[in-house]
Amino acid sequence: MPDPPVPDPPVTAPPQFVDVDGRRLEFAWAGAADAEGPVLVFLHKALGCVGMWREVPAVLARMTGRRAIAYSRAGYGRSDPVALPRPLDFHDIEAYDVLPRLLDALGIETAVLIGHSDGATIALLTAARDRRIRGVVSMAAHVFNERITRAGAQLALGAWKTTDLRAKLERYHGAQVDDAFFGWNDVWLDPAFHDWNIEDRLIDIHCPVLIVQGTRDQYGTAAQVEAIAAGVSGPAQIMMIDGCGHAPHQDAPALLFPRIVDFVAGLTG
Repeated sequence: MPDPPVPDPPVTAPPQFVDVDGRRLEFAWAGAADAEGPVLVFLHKALGCVGMWREVPAVLARMTGRRAIAYSRAGYGRSDPVALPRPLDFHDIEAYDVLPRLLDALGIETAVLIGHSDGATIALLTAARDRRIRGVVSMAAHVFNERITRAGAQLALGAWKTTDLRAKLERYHGAQVDDAFFGWNDVWLDPAFHDWNIEDRLIDIHCPVLIVQGTRDQYGTAAQVEAIAAGVSGPAQIMMIDGCGHAPHQDAPALLFPRIVDFVAGLTG
């Protein structure tokens, strides 16, 4: 398996911050301020942040005609730090407590969540409870802990120790790069987390879901896609991308972006 993909950082605009439960969270808007319809809300992967999305939110805002926002969870990017170890139910905390309050603070009344990896898991959990969510684009989500996920995390730990992975991530996470990495790695390799599973909560998702996964995903298999499609109550579309790894928005944008545009255009209500 290759190291986790880390794109070169783009030239970044001055950060904006919003206070959520006493922590400053970094965020960035894209698209026209007067755009109508649900806002596209981007939820990053375990080692991601606003900057690691690069131009994706702006491109999809332009293609869909919607406004978009990306934010960095606490402990990532330029958001405030968190204490380790992260709790094993961190997905629940982000989905049920943090994200709803972020939407409140920014005045977002309706949203389409576009999540990647852990961000997609958080998006699904949020959609199961928050009726402001009109749809979910789930890219490489985890709804249970697979052996391949643990193997990928173990290989990433090896890369952290023996390659320049830490230096690459430091360009995004700065002084909290170690906490960002181990806040993810320690949870997924914790024996107490091996049986983690949220399949029983998918039934409460009634909005449409676009489920995206690469056939060469280093951290999950098609079993994740099958579980999501079988578990949600709302309409589900599946997009398996041949030859694509864990980051479809990086590996296959020409295929993925038009599909997201069609999905967003098809949402009603």
